[in-house]
Amino acid sequence: MNKLELITALKDEARITKTEAERVANLFFNAMAEALEKGDRVEVRGLCSFYVKKYRAYTGRNPKTG
Repeated sequence: MNKLELITALKDEARITKTEAERVANLFFNAMAEALEKGDRVEVRGLCSFYVKKYRAYTGRNPKTG
C-alpha cells in the first residue's frame, strides 16, 4: 500500500473528502518525521515501531573493484 492508496482507503472508510484525507495522512507522517528528527521513538501499537539508530562511521568498499 502506498500513500495514495492509504488516502483513498481513509477517504472511503471515514467518508470524508480526498483533500481532508490527504491532510490527515500528511499530519500523521509529518508528526512521525518530526518525532524521529528529535530522536524520539515512534510506536504504532500492534503494527510497528520506528527509531533512528546511530552507529559508528566506517570506510566503504566497492565490491566490484575491491
